[in-house]
Amino acid sequence: MTEFSVKSTIISRYAFTTVSCRMLNRASEDQDIEFQMQIPAAAFITNFTMLIGDKVYQGEITEREKKSGDRVKEKRNKTTEENGEKGTEIFRASAVIPSKDKAAFFLSYEELLQRRLGKYEHSISVRPQQLSGRLSVDVNILESAGIASLEVLPLHNSRQRGSGRGEDDSGPPPSTVINQNETFANIIFKPTVVQQARIAQNGILGDFIIRYDVNREQSIGDIQVLNGYFVHYFAPKDLPPLPKNVVFVLDSSASMVGTKLRQTKDALFTILHDLRPQDHFSIIGFSNRIKVWKDHLISVTPDSIRDGKVYIHHMSPTGGTDINGALQRAIRLLNKYVAHSGIGDRSVSLIVFLTDGKPTVGETHTLKILNNTREAARGQVCIFTIGIGNDVDFRLLEKLSLENCGLTRRVHEEEDAGSQLIGFYDEIRTPLLSDIRIDYPPSSVVQATKTLFPNYFNGSEIIIAGKLVDRKLDHLHVEVTASNSKKFIILKTDVPVGPQKAGKDVTGSPRPGGDGEGDPNHIERLWSYLTTKELLSSWLQSDDEPEKERLRQRAQALAVSYRFLTPFTSMKLRGPVPRMDGLEEAHGMSAAMGPEPVVQSVRGAGTQPGPLLKKPYQPRIKISKTSVDGDPHFVVDFPLSRLTVCFNIDGQPGDILRLVSDHSDSGVTVNGELIGAPAPPNGHKKQRTYFRTITILINKPERSYLEITPSRVILDGGDRLVLPCNQSVVVGSRGLEVSVSANANVTVTIEGSIAFVILIHLYKKPAPFQRHHLGFYIANSEGLSSNCHGLLGQFLNQDARLTEDPAGPRQNLTHPLLLQAGEGPEAVLTVKGHQVPVVWKQRKIYNGEEQIDCWFARNNAAKLIDGEYKDYLASHPFDTGMTLGRGMSREL
Repeated sequence: MTEFSVKSTIISRYAFTTVSCRMLNRASEDQDIEFQMQIPAAAFITNFTMLIGDKVYQGEITEREKKSGDRVKEKRNKTTEENGEKGTEIFRASAVIPSKDKAAFFLSYEELLQRRLGKYEHSISVRPQQLSGRLSVDVNILESAGIASLEVLPLHNSRQRGSGRGEDDSGPPPSTVINQNETFANIIFKPTVVQQARIAQNGILGDFIIRYDVNREQSIGDIQVLNGYFVHYFAPKDLPPLPKNVVFVLDSSASMVGTKLRQTKDALFTILHDLRPQDHFSIIGFSNRIKVWKDHLISVTPDSIRDGKVYIHHMSPTGGTDINGALQRAIRLLNKYVAHSGIGDRSVSLIVFLTDGKPTVGETHTLKILNNTREAARGQVCIFTIGIGNDVDFRLLEKLSLENCGLTRRVHEEEDAGSQLIGFYDEIRTPLLSDIRIDYPPSSVVQATKTLFPNYFNGSEIIIAGKLVDRKLDHLHVEVTASNSKKFIILKTDVPVGPQKAGKDVTGSPRPGGDGEGDPNHIERLWSYLTTKELLSSWLQSDDEPEKERLRQRAQALAVSYRFLTPFTSMKLRGPVPRMDGLEEAHGMSAAMGPEPVVQSVRGAGTQPGPLLKKPYQPRIKISKTSVDGDPHFVVDFPLSRLTVCFNIDGQPGDILRLVSDHSDSGVTVNGELIGAPAPPNGHKKQRTYFRTITILINKPERSYLEITPSRVILDGGDRLVLPCNQSVVVGSRGLEVSVSANANVTVTIEGSIAFVILIHLYKKPAPFQRHHLGFYIANSEGLSSNCHGLLGQFLNQDARLTEDPAGPRQNLTHPLLLQAGEGPEAVLTVKGHQVPVVWKQRKIYNGEEQIDCWFARNNAAKLIDGEYKDYLASHPFDTGMTLGRGMSREL
C-alpha cells in the first residue's frame, strides 16, 4: 500500500467522506488483493471506483430487482453482525493487480451526524491493515451557527480488532493538527511510518473520532435554507426534566450465564442510583417464566433503590426466553400506573429491554410479538432495546423499537456490556418534552420529513428537512407544541431565513464530477438522506403488502436519483474503460465537494453496434417552434390558427420544471432542472436561469431513463450507457432511439411517434452571466395523448385565437412589420377557455439563427397556464407526478 487517505467535509452536520487507497504490486506475478473499509451503519455509500493499471471500473447505483430486496437486507445485516464493529458495516471489493502495476480504490459515503449526549460524533475507520508510506485523515467542519466545542479522541480500538493503543492514551493521536475559528475547523491526522508503528505495528490503527457541538441561540431552533430546501434543528435546553415511568426488563435465561449477566447487573446498580426522586420504576426478570419485582411502579427512595438492587443481585440464569410475555407484563404495569396516577401527559413511560437471544418460549412468531406489543403499547410506551452477542434476533429488537418510539443498540459479547448499557441509558435518562409537534404553513413548506415526535431527550436533537414553496420567502412561520413537566407549551415565531446562497467551497478546490457546474446543495442531500431513511423505516415497520410496495418504490426512486446504495438499490461496476487524464486528481478531491460521482463512464461511439448508421438529426429542417430555450424562454406554436405564443418562467436555481407530463397515457415525462448565473450588467433581471439537465422518463413499452447535460447523455434502460456529447453516435433499443450530433444536439425518438430535440449550447470563453446549457424542442408530438400536461405539454392538442383588446379594436394586429421596436400592441388571447392579455414580441430560437414573431404572456404566464408556476415543480429529476388535480399521483 503506497497511500491510504480519507477526506471528509461536514457542512451543518451532514458529512461527505471519500476514502482513497493506492496499491503497488512489486511482485513478479499477478496478485489478488482486497480493499476493505468499515463505514458507519447509518451512512449511504454514493460512489465506488477502481483503477487497475490503465483501466477504470466505475460503480453505478441502479434499481435492485424487487424479488431480491428482502434477501439483500438480511445479507447486509448479517455482514454487520459477523464482521462489523458496533454501529458499522464492512464494504469489500477484490481485484487482481498485474505484476509491477498499480491500483487505486475510491469509496464515497454520506451520513447525517446524530447528536447524542450533547455532542455530534464523526468516526472514521483508519485500518489500512499494514504500515503505509502516506497515511492521512483530513476533516473539514463548517457550521454557520458556530462551533461551541471540539475534541479529537485518542484512537479507539475494540478488543475485536485486537490491536493495542499507543503510548499516549489521552488527547488526540500523535501528529494531529487542529485549526479552528468560530465557524470552521480543519483537523489533519498524518502520522509517519514510525508513528504508525508505535501505535500498532501491524498498521491496524483504529477509529479516528471527532466530537463537537454547535452554538444554540433560539429556543425554537436553528433553520437553514439553501436553494429552496430547508433544515430545522431543534434542541432546546434549560427545561425541567419530565418524570420517568420506567420498567427495566432483563433477560435471565440460561444463555446469560457468566460475564453477560454480571456486567448487566453492575450496570443496573449504577442506573438505579441515577433515577430522580420524581421517577417511578419497576424491574422484571424473564426466562421461560416472568418474574416481577413489584406488581406496580414504585417511587424512587433510598429504600426502594436498595431493595431493587437486592432483587437484581439474586437473579440467576435459567430456562428459555419469553420475550412476548415479558413485554406484555411490562406494558401492563406502565398502563396501570399511568391510568391511576393521573400524570400521563406530564410524564414519559419507557421500557428498557435487554436480551441476548431469540424468542423460544410462549409466543415465538415475530409478527405476532410485534403486533401484540404495538396493540398493547398504543403509542403511549416507548421501548428501548439492547441486544447482547451474536445470537440475538436483532431484526426483532430493531422493529420493536422502531414501532414503539424507541431506539435500539447492539452490544458485542467481547465488549464491556455494562458500560454500553450505561451509555445507552444516559441518552434517555433526561426526557425534557413529550408529544412534540412541529408545524409549518402548508402554503410555505412541502415534502417535509417527520414532524411528530413522542419524546425529546436532553443532549439529543430533532431534525426536520423539507422544501420551500416560495424561494423568495423572507420568514418561515414555525409552531412547536409539546408537553413538559410543568405545562403544555406552545412556541410560535417567524424565523428569518436570510439570503439563500450556497456555502463557499471550504477547501478552495474545484468541485469534481457532473458537468462541472454549480455547488452541491448539502441541505438538499440532507433532505434526501432523511426522507430515504424514513421511507426505509416505514417499509420495515409495515405489514401491509401494497403499502410496503409503494414505500419500496418511493425509496428506490429517491435512492437512484440521489445515488444512495440502499437495500433497494445495487451498485454495479461498469467497465473497464480507458483511463482519463486527471482522474486520480479528481478523485482525490471528491470528499470535500460532495455528492456527484467523480468520474462518469466514457463509453465512446466505438463501443456501440453500428454507430453513425445515419446522418445526425439536423434540427433546423423539421423542428417545430414549440420549445423552451435560453433564459428560459418558452415558445408554443398553434399551427391551425397560425399563431405563436411565448412566455417566460422566472424560476430559481435548483428548480425542476415539469415540461411534458403524460406518464399515465403514453408513459412519457420530461423534466428540466435550472441553474443560475448573474444577470448581465445594466439588465433588469437579478439573475439568469438556464436548463442544466433534461431528464426524460419512458414507461412504455419498457421503462427507460434519460439524463441529458451539455457534456453527456446517460441512458438507463436495462443496460446503462454513458454517451459523451462531443462524439456523434446513434443508439437504439426497445422502441427508443437516441442520436447525438457532436456538440450540437441530442434527438430522442420514442416509438417513432414522439421526438424531442435537445440543443446543446456551449461557450468557448463564457462571460460571467453565461452557462453551458440546453434547449428543449418538441419535434413530433403525435404519440402524446390528449391528457398530456406540463408547461409545454398542455398546449399540444389545443388551439388559440385572438380577440379584441379590452380597450377597443386594434389595427394591424397581424402586421408586426408595422410595429415600432420593442413591445407591440396589446390583445387578448383565448386558450383553453382562458382570456389572456398579450403583447406582440419578437424572439430568437434555434440557437439564435431564426427570429420569430409571437404573442407574449406576462407575469410568469399567469392566466395562460393551468394553475401557477409552483404547480409545475417536480420533487426530483425522475418525479413523474402532477399536482393539478388530474388524478395523477407522485410515483415512479
